[in-house]
Amino acid sequence: MPDVVLRPASAQDAHDIARILRAALAAFDWMPQLQTPDEDLRFVRGSLLNDQQVTVATIRDDIVGFVAVKGDWIEQFYLDPPWTGRGIGSHLLRHVTMGMTHVKLFCCKANAGARRFYERHGFKAEAFGDGSGNQEGLPDIRYVRTGDAA
Repeated sequence: MPDVVLRPASAQDAHDIARILRAALAAFDWMPQLQTPDEDLRFVRGSLLNDQQVTVATIRDDIVGFVAVKGDWIEQFYLDPPWTGRGIGSHLLRHVTMGMTHVKLFCCKANAGARRFYERHGFKAEAFGDGSGNQEGLPDIRYVRTGDAA
């Protein structure tokens, strides 16, 4: 794994976080693009940075990924696509869940890579949705990790 520095996100990181969000979602041919880049940036500047604990992963001061946590929920977790598969996501996940005994998240059913990642890190599928509960309208899975696995 390259030298990764994890740190709390700041308002100055909003553009980079929005860029990564857009790039990660655009990498999935099954993911509808419902927001514009400007709407992504408004979301990041608004509820993401104001209502959630956001941690960024940096390499040589460049942001390559982020995770947003609210309570016991991982709300957002994205890496810039060229940086996947290098251990950065595992490092981020361990960092943000350290000390948490109960962690929940939603994952699109179609996202086989993310599903393998979460299951490899001790998450268990708890419920399956038909897409009516998310704005994309895509079937999803609620994952939970509890106890020693957390």
